[in-house]
Amino acid sequence: MDKKALLEQIEKSVNRCRNCRLFQGTMNAVPGEGNMNSELVFVGEAPGAEEDKQGRPFVGRAGKLLEHFLKDIGYNREDVWIGNIVKHRPPENRDPLPDEIHACQGYLTAQLEAIDPKLVVTLGRFALNYFDKDGKISRDHGVLRNVGSRVILPLYHPAAALRNPSVMEELKADFKRIPDVLRTIKGKGLQKPVGAYEFQTGLGI
Repeated sequence: MDKKALLEQIEKSVNRCRNCRLFQGTMNAVPGEGNMNSELVFVGEAPGAEEDKQGRPFVGRAGKLLEHFLKDIGYNREDVWIGNIVKHRPPENRDPLPDEIHACQGYLTAQLEAIDPKLVVTLGRFALNYFDKDGKISRDHGVLRNVGSRVILPLYHPAAALRNPSVMEELKADFKRIPDVLRTIKGKGLQKPVGAYEFQTGLGI
C-alpha cells in the first residue's frame, strides 16, 4: 500500500474510532492533515472546540499562532504535517487521560511511520511525554533529542504562549531554530537515530 492510501486508511479508522470515551459528545474526529512528504511534523495534545467543529487540527487561536511562527521560518501550513496525540476533543478541553492517550497511540505511530519525517516538533508537555515519559517541557524545550526511532524537538504549546508572555518569547526563539536544526540533521546525513543533546552546542540550544 502506498503512503497516500495508508494515510487515508488511517484517517478513515480515526473517523470511525470508538476505542475510548472521547468520541462521545464530539462533532468530528481530528485525524491530522498536511504534506505527507514533509520532513517536518508538528504534534500537539488534543483538539479544542474549533478543531472539533472543523475536524482539522490547530485551527483556533493556537493554530493561528502556529501558522504565524511557520511563516516566520519560511513555511506555509500546507508545507508541513500537523496532528495530535489524541484524535477527539476531551470534554471542556480537559487534559487527556492515560487510557485515552493509549487508545489513540496506534494511529499516530502509524502516521509517523508512513510520513517518516526527519524531525518531529512536539508542542506542549503531553506531546513531549508521549515520546519521553520523563521529559519536562520547562527543562527540555528547544533541546533536540533522540527518542527511540524519532528525532524530536520539544517546544511549548502555542496555547500556553497565548497565556504567558514569557512562554511566548521562549517559543518564538525556539521556533526560529527549526531551520538550523533541519539543516544540521540533513548535513550530517541523519534522520534517526541521533544522540540526545548532540546538537546542543552547535546550534546554541
